[in-house]
Amino acid sequence: MIKKGIILAGGSGSRLSPLTKSVNKQLLPIHDKPMIFYPLSVLMLANIRNVLMIVNPGQIDSFKALLGNGSRYGIKINYKIQNKPRGLPEAFILGKSFINNDNIALILGDNFFYGQSLAKKLEKSSSHKSGATIFLKKVAMPKNYGVAKIKKNKIEKIVEKPKKFVSNNAITGLYFFDNDVCKYVKKLKPSKRKELEITDLINIYKKNNK
Repeated sequence: MIKKGIILAGGSGSRLSPLTKSVNKQLLPIHDKPMIFYPLSVLMLANIRNVLMIVNPGQIDSFKALLGNGSRYGIKINYKIQNKPRGLPEAFILGKSFINNDNIALILGDNFFYGQSLAKKLEKSSSHKSGATIFLKKVAMPKNYGVAKIKKNKIEKIVEKPKKFVSNNAITGLYFFDNDVCKYVKKLKPSKRKELEITDLINIYKKNNK
C-alpha cells in the first residue's frame, strides 16, 4: 500500500509569465479554487493522507497560509524547499527522509485529472506493493512529452520528447513507485537538459520487469 505522496509544486512558471512573477502557478485559480487543490484531491482519492509539498524558495509561506498542516482537510502536510528545478526525480532525493522505507506516489502540482472510475483506478494503483505505475494520455503533439510505445497491451519502450513519431501516449504527471525508487534515483545522470529525467527512472523499472 502507498500511504505517502509528494506534490512537486516548484518550477519557474515561465509559460504563464508575467502572472507567475509574483505568485506560484499552483496557487492560481482554476474555476473556484487554487490549482494545487486538484493534485491534492487526487492523492486523497488514492487514500493517501500523508503529503510532502515541494515548493520554490520564498513561496512556502503562501502555501502554508493556504493549506496549513493539512489538519483542516483530515491529512498531514509537510513542506520542503527546492532551490532550483533539476528534474522530476529530484523529488525523491529531496523527500528521502519523508519517504523513509515506504512506497511513494508523486504528482505534479499543475496536473488536472478527471474521468470515469478515476477513484477506483487510483485506489487500485496505490494498493500495489511493488513496481511502478504510470498513467498515459493520448495527445496531439507527442514531441512535447515523454511517451510510451505500447505493443500487445504492454509498454515496449519509453522515449523523452521524441523528434520522430514513436507514440501519442504521453506520460502524465502521476506516478506510483515502490521504495526501490530511492535506490534507482541514485543511478540517474543528468540529460542534455542538465536535468534528471523521469523517463530514465521509469525505464529502470521496465528493465527490471517492474
